Amino acid sequence: MKITTQPIQIIGVPLDLGASRRGTDAGPSALRIAGLGEHLRDIGYDIGLEMDIPVPAMETRLLKKNGSYFKPEILQVCTQLAHTTRDSLSRDFFPLILGGDHSIAMGSVAGVSAHYRQQQQDIGLIWFDAHGDMNTPDSSPSGNIHGMPLAHLLGFGDEHLRDILEFHPKVRPEHTVLIGIRDIDAREREMINRSGIHVFTMRDIDEQGMAAISRQAIEIVTRDTAGFHLSFDVDGCDPSVIPGSGTLVPGGVNFREAHLLLEYCADSQAMRSMEVVELNPFLDRGNQSAENTVALIQSAFGQTIL
Repeated sequence: MKITTQPIQIIGVPLDLGASRRGTDAGPSALRIAGLGEHLRDIGYDIGLEMDIPVPAMETRLLKKNGSYFKPEILQVCTQLAHTTRDSLSRDFFPLILGGDHSIAMGSVAGVSAHYRQQQQDIGLIWFDAHGDMNTPDSSPSGNIHGMPLAHLLGFGDEHLRDILEFHPKVRPEHTVLIGIRDIDAREREMINRSGIHVFTMRDIDEQGMAAISRQAIEIVTRDTAGFHLSFDVDGCDPSVIPGSGTLVPGGVNFREAHLLLEYCADSQAMRSMEVVELNPFLDRGNQSAENTVALIQSAFGQTIL
């Protein structure tokens, strides 16, 4: 079952400036080596000309913290990604963005939101992650921007990062769902609790089951929206499923639960764009994480057991 008749445009964003551990810049290549494009073609999709957003190497930059490491470079990458994603949608492609660390979401979601904003429509957002990503430069204990993107998409934090494409917020809290969290900073917890977003922790998944959580999430992000963007951080999965990430937290979503969430996303026929982030092949075991991630992506695009 295909989720869209649109051709897919794969957009690589080899960024690792937002994270403390190097290597997510090779994530897009690992997914391509694992045969992502070929597997999507096997389902029946046309794949448009793949693109890559140019990213400066960390070694060519001067390190300036000021509350957030590499902010000018990340802002530049995210701004270009926002324009590219918006243009992809306007040309009737389905954007599939391959990161890179999770800071790229400030660009991808900005582009999707801007496209539907021109049609006077909002978008929903499913944020699958072990972490809340709701820090700001003032609250972050590390200064790493990959821990801040969701806060900026909701309109908090640094004015430049939140105002990509010159508007904020990119998504409304009542249309935003965070799934799988289990590692939250103290001040970030306060931000999450007062933000108004919908949150399903690992305890919620344990108690209710992924099927119930998925149904609730889809209902939230599709209510009064044009559809939703899926931001899929591979560290939302348990390290036994995805060992190749620099931000591993034990006790995560298992392989079958992750497939089920993505199958529900496909069944909804309401997913309008997707990104996959935080895959680090240098920490992987024989590209196992990339291969498992490609299998999960296939579920999101309608691959079924029968």
